[in-house]
Amino acid sequence: MTRVRSRWSRPRSGDPASAPTDAGPPTAQVTPADLDDCLRACAAHSGKLVGSLDPRRTALAEQLRKLLALWAAQEQSEPAPAGAGGLLRRGTRTTSPAIGNDLLDALLAVGNKALDCGYDDELNLTLLISDTVLTLRKNSRAGWRLRGRLLEAAGRPEAAVEAFDRYLALTDDDGFGVRAKTAGLRVAQDRRREMLALLRTTVPAAAGFGDRPATGTWADGLAAHAEGDWDSAQARLVGALLAMDRAEAPEQDFQEALGHYLDLATGAQVRPDAQLTELIALFAEQRRHRMRGPVPDPTYGGVNWLTLGEFRNRIAGKSIALIANSGKVGTSSLGAEIDAYDLVVRFNSYKIDAAHTGRRTDIHVTIHKHGFNWDKKVDTRLVFGGISGDWKHSLRTRLVPGAQTYLGDETLRWPLRNIGKLGADVWPSIPTSGFNMLWLLDFLDVSPTLDLIGFDFYESGAYRIDAAMKMPITSVHEYTSEKTWVMERAQSVSGMRISLR
Repeated sequence: MTRVRSRWSRPRSGDPASAPTDAGPPTAQVTPADLDDCLRACAAHSGKLVGSLDPRRTALAEQLRKLLALWAAQEQSEPAPAGAGGLLRRGTRTTSPAIGNDLLDALLAVGNKALDCGYDDELNLTLLISDTVLTLRKNSRAGWRLRGRLLEAAGRPEAAVEAFDRYLALTDDDGFGVRAKTAGLRVAQDRRREMLALLRTTVPAAAGFGDRPATGTWADGLAAHAEGDWDSAQARLVGALLAMDRAEAPEQDFQEALGHYLDLATGAQVRPDAQLTELIALFAEQRRHRMRGPVPDPTYGGVNWLTLGEFRNRIAGKSIALIANSGKVGTSSLGAEIDAYDLVVRFNSYKIDAAHTGRRTDIHVTIHKHGFNWDKKVDTRLVFGGISGDWKHSLRTRLVPGAQTYLGDETLRWPLRNIGKLGADVWPSIPTSGFNMLWLLDFLDVSPTLDLIGFDFYESGAYRIDAAMKMPITSVHEYTSEKTWVMERAQSVSGMRISLR
């Protein structure tokens, strides 16, 4: 997490570059914000990013460019005054401004990219965008999720839980794992309270320093420790922690200070006593829950892990149909034909309409970054991800016990790169889940029939479950190269079907 200031800036009306105010840190309470001011702040921020070498800010600059281009196009096509339902005009105000879905999505995309940057200026921009979106659409699911993520990044876990709860109340499909995150944050806050209570009990002298400024008290504690006076140092260091709690310091700052205290306390004792051991255990549990949420069933229903070789044996000799999440599948009327294959493979946020898509899903292939359909029971689930640590974290937080009999292990984590050894110099773009799976099946070459149903590489749009329909077709993939690879190996192409075997 990025450490942020406890003092947040907000652009004043008509002056996006205004100095910080004394409004304090953000909360789940929305501050009414004006769309026109927000868009002008985005335009001003775009100018600050010119020449930036930070890839996160480069990505933000691209989203800002798209937003501002859309705004300019709508300004030209909607000359009516704001009261008529168009965009707000400079110098005008309305109590219920309108915002189209395209502009709303573009604004949210900017907010998410700004949040990814993690710097103060971008976090302030995210705050303004969040306020603006939730002023205009108070029941925006994406708006409340962005708010929760912002509050978590700002070190305000209790406020983040409040915002995430608003998001969860508005959706039935928690594809982003927010429910697990919220549960983890709640448990982590409980452990934090237990740690503070234990510190007050074991170091009663700290109470005399808890009302003093944390910074000076902490420095005095470090000085006493350097002089070898641990009793005095401990009282001041714990007093500083109590002062940070009283002042509602950002969670990241508090955790860093607490971790430093535990290091010093451990070094000061030849053998940690029972109280320090308990404190360390609470600290570890609290950090674990904050990172991944509670794991009620570590065995995930007794799932069986599949290696590359074991997966090969399970599919050998069987006909396989890979079903695209494309618009044309949703109107294909191929349901019965799809269900006639030995194995049916579906991807990510697939949607079932039996007459068109078929009923069965034998293998669910998904990227690790979201959790759509992870609760749907399948025989085999393959989760793809480029970074091992992130992949493992997603498995811990998103796997649903009993929803799969077999689960691909790390030998199946990232087929194109790890098995095929095709690096970015050979295949520059990030491979899609569909292409990773198709490459894997072609590489294993043990299936007599290997058919792609409805693969038009999103030319007919997306066909997904409702919760995922607003997700953009990501630009990090290069569909043209994937299509070329497929067509070079196609044995036949007939209507909705491309046969590779």
